[in-house]
Amino acid sequence: MDSTHTPDATGSATPGAPAPRHLPGHIAAALAGAGGSTDSAGRPWEGRSLAGDDARIHNFEDDDGTADAGYLAAVGALVEGTGTEAGVVASLATARVFIPIIAQLGAEAEGVDGLAADKQADMALVTLKAADGRTAMPAFTSAEHLAAWHPEARPVAVYAARAALSAVAEGAELLVLDPGSDVTLVVRRPAVWALAQQQEWIPSYADAALAAEMAAAAAGFPAVRTIELLAGSGVETVTGGGAVLSGGGAGPELQVVLYLEDGLDAAAVQALVSGLQAVWSQNVLFGERVDSIEIKLRRAAT
Repeated sequence: MDSTHTPDATGSATPGAPAPRHLPGHIAAALAGAGGSTDSAGRPWEGRSLAGDDARIHNFEDDDGTADAGYLAAVGALVEGTGTEAGVVASLATARVFIPIIAQLGAEAEGVDGLAADKQADMALVTLKAADGRTAMPAFTSAEHLAAWHPEARPVAVYAARAALSAVAEGAELLVLDPGSDVTLVVRRPAVWALAQQQEWIPSYADAALAAEMAAAAAGFPAVRTIELLAGSGVETVTGGGAVLSGGGAGPELQVVLYLEDGLDAAAVQALVSGLQAVWSQNVLFGERVDSIEIKLRRAAT
């Protein structure tokens, strides 16, 4: 049973968010293959010795518990205003993070003098509940941050890509980096999926292929003269010191600006927006690359 905590500002409302979708086939296949005849790199377990490098239980035995240098550099650039959230996610591709595991009582037995005694304890992944109700998985870039957040949690070192795959397996749509620290960043669902696949992530508001498909769909609505994709109001996040960062927020991350012809009444505008959302929600690229949207209406220039 997962331990659920409510973090401070790990999520926000997601108006116009796409309906939940099935996992992409490549992610489902990766999950289905876990625990099979090969390891995550495809090396067969059969015939492997228990000596030398084969005896290593993980890749981080000499880990000093500090944050990955590449991640720190990417976050530092974000704080200074010279970096992007895409750069932060890219730095995670090769970074080690810590996933918190907490012992939970699985069964009790009657001990001495009738007192309850632990009979069985299970180790459980910790999940968070975002403000919009979605499930999020915490990950920590350093052992120090994890210990400050939950002193009793056991840190399990994994590559961030593996943490993302675990988040998908747990049904978590968000990965929350260093909750409770000065810089807490949220990795939204499309970026989590990209990490799990070890692929590059492009934010939806900077995605030319997505913009083209959404514009093509909007072309079927004559009242829409043009559309524009911008960073949404939920992209930004605030550090513990009050600095505003241009990334790491929980969403909505995509703002769609519709430039409309004159003369539409409220009912016509509502029908138009509903129709567009229905068409976009059926688009595969939209479903994979958009986490949540907000729509702004503007009058088209004459």
